Amino acid sequence: MRFFAIGLALAVMIGGAGVMPVQPAQAAGAYCPNPAHGRPAKVPADFVSAVAKAFQTDADAVRDAAFVRCVGARLMACYVGANLNCDKADMRRTLAGATAWCLQHPGATDIPMAATGHDTIYQWSCNGHRAVAGKAVMTVDAQGYVAENWKEVP
Repeated sequence: MRFFAIGLALAVMIGGAGVMPVQPAQAAGAYCPNPAHGRPAKVPADFVSAVAKAFQTDADAVRDAAFVRCVGARLMACYVGANLNCDKADMRRTLAGATAWCLQHPGATDIPMAATGHDTIYQWSCNGHRAVAGKAVMTVDAQGYVAENWKEVP
């Protein structure tokens, strides 16, 4: 009877250890802060469910349209959607597309993203035929990405 109890205890210990899920934070610790992961990359399989939860979407959407990068030891994720840019922000105050728009639409009070690009941080308008970068409408983080587009993955 004693051997049965010891065997049962061992089976529970061994079986329990085999089904312990890996927590995303532990997996992120192995991924970050590796400098090779400082640029946006497709979401590794280990992080798909955590990124899906962070953006309240399904795993297939994350596999198709999300990116991760490391900021120090933190794992950050970006989900591409309408008008969302996951690459570096464009902080130039002169854009060829905006200039071309103003040549065709002098005095326009707003230049659409189709002309400026989705990565500009400024609100654009035309002063006559000249494109003017107005106020910044997006915040840029220390690495040069649009801060609002990135979330920390817990």
